[in-house]
Amino acid sequence: MSVRTSAIAFLLSIAFLISSNGGAPPPHYTVLNPISQGNLTVFPVTASTAFNTGGFITLDEGIRSGKVIVTEKGGAQGLVRPRPSDGVWRERPFPFHPDAPEVNRLALINNSDRPLLLLAGEIVTGGKQDRVVSKDRIVPGHGEPVDLDVFCVEPHRWIQSSVGFGTSSFLMAQPSIRSKAMADQDQQEVWNQVARSRAGFLAIAPEAGEIRSSSSYAVAAQNRAVQQRIDSLAIPLARSYENLPEELRLQHAVGAVVAVNQQVIWADVFADASLFEHYWPKLVRSYAAEALLPLVAPAVAHTPATREAAQIFLDTLAAKHESIETEPGIYRTTEISGDDYDAFILTSLLPNTGFTVHLAKMKH
Repeated sequence: MSVRTSAIAFLLSIAFLISSNGGAPPPHYTVLNPISQGNLTVFPVTASTAFNTGGFITLDEGIRSGKVIVTEKGGAQGLVRPRPSDGVWRERPFPFHPDAPEVNRLALINNSDRPLLLLAGEIVTGGKQDRVVSKDRIVPGHGEPVDLDVFCVEPHRWIQSSVGFGTSSFLMAQPSIRSKAMADQDQQEVWNQVARSRAGFLAIAPEAGEIRSSSSYAVAAQNRAVQQRIDSLAIPLARSYENLPEELRLQHAVGAVVAVNQQVIWADVFADASLFEHYWPKLVRSYAAEALLPLVAPAVAHTPATREAAQIFLDTLAAKHESIETEPGIYRTTEISGDDYDAFILTSLLPNTGFTVHLAKMKH
């Protein structure tokens, strides 16, 4: 890329981000030197400006507290929630037909006092089959039940294992599955990638009967032998991040650019360091799961991924196609498609916000 082309791309990305943040100047992101383990490389990302995300509740926190309930679309009939004015619990029928569960729809109600942040790639287990959240969004506290877009990551099962859904604090779909859900929006493509991932995990743990007997991505990813291999990459990376020199720690990383086999493939960037650190245990394991699969076959030799390449990947947001979805006063999601990437930006429109909460970018 020439200097002139790079400059134009950077100016376009700045103009876009300004519009995405409701007119507020966006932070400038800086990619730091990489930390590596095996064929997985992570470049920490810092921002010139951080925004306070303490007002949000995450899916893990919400389900653990019982304040957030996820169930099959037809299973939300009769859910109760407190009316904020008096705190009294009353029955509030869910406005869907009680006998109409769907593969790509779940019902969610946020009974907490805080808006709920949902990230594409988060996995909920239970119900008639495990699902993965297909897009970033914000769900207001004490609001009406919402229709949640998801994709199945457990083909073949359609028998209820539990009334509600739970999450794992250490489980998020790996980037190749997240990209099928976010960019392709294709259930068959999600199933195809789940099958490839399960085959890779089975190659790691060939004696694992639970992987053979279940079609669940979550079951395969949480197999003990698979987890040990994931941890062999994730734990040293996490420790390296925690042990960054003090001057780098003071810069408060807000995200990461990810390379597998020396090829930049993904980026996750958040509004502040606390939100990134909350998701970091799940994210680093999802990156490690992605890096494990090429180890099943001989890896192709590549020149090392550079900090400059990671910076260009993060900065470039010139769009060939752009689509926007908005819930007025709550959030806006913007999808940007470029020559060889897709990027997704979640902007909070809640009072006293107007900033980008999460940016996810993937290489085609």
